[in-house]
Amino acid sequence: MAQIIDGKAVSAAVKEEVALENARLKDEHGLKVGLAVVIVGNDPASRVYVNNKKKACETVGFQSFEYALDENTTQEQLLDLVNVLNRDERVNGILVQLPLPSHIDEKAIINAISPEKDVDAFHPVNVGKIMIGEYSFLPCTPAGVMRLIQSTGVDITGKQCVVVGRSNIVGKPQAMLLLQKNGTVTICHSKTKNLKELCLTADILVVAIGRAKFITGDMIKEGAVVIDVGMDRDENGKLCGDVDFESAKEKASYITPVPGGVGPMTIAMLMKNTLTAAKKQAGIE
Repeated sequence: MAQIIDGKAVSAAVKEEVALENARLKDEHGLKVGLAVVIVGNDPASRVYVNNKKKACETVGFQSFEYALDENTTQEQLLDLVNVLNRDERVNGILVQLPLPSHIDEKAIINAISPEKDVDAFHPVNVGKIMIGEYSFLPCTPAGVMRLIQSTGVDITGKQCVVVGRSNIVGKPQAMLLLQKNGTVTICHSKTKNLKELCLTADILVVAIGRAKFITGDMIKEGAVVIDVGMDRDENGKLCGDVDFESAKEKASYITPVPGGVGPMTIAMLMKNTLTAAKKQAGIE
């Protein structure tokens, strides 16, 4: 029977670290950290995420600046706002909540954010830095996954790591981070043949494909660490992950639940990135 990896507890520890460091920097350097969050339209899930980010800023002692724009906002108007925030010295991090309305090109908006304030680490400059291992920021979800694995005490070095999913936000950067910790990494996706056989090789299995309960216990190696990044609804409308938790927990040594696993980590790592951005902009090591 697997041990549950408590994402709420680990994220609380990260936020406490950030809050203590923020308080110290405020005392010693007069540093004030600010995060700007931009939301376009009325997507209910996006609104929940934005509210949670504001609460996290309060918890760690950051200023938060919210810009809630009408769903009919043009791409030019949004780009103008991003450019204003790039120049605003009160703002250390800029986050544009995705998804954006269909008439706005997400790539153009991401590319307009200053790499120094790109606390999501989506800008091509920051993506490139992750590839060569010389990064300032890590994408928040993969960084959270790494912290959860660290919390188990399992050493990634030499382990067979399988990442199911190849998105730019999770799958690809996740593979890079595992590789940088000396894991041997296989990336699987919707076109992968023999997925079950590959999953069964994994000492560490990270699943991020967006399909409810897709990975079942018979696809998991005895004693594997299983990290479920999915956030889905099952046939009864209940929140679940990409892993069938009930069958998987019988095989895994450690497993993240949904909810309460990876989810809380994403915002905690965003706070960490924002503090890193503020320190770099102030020239504080």
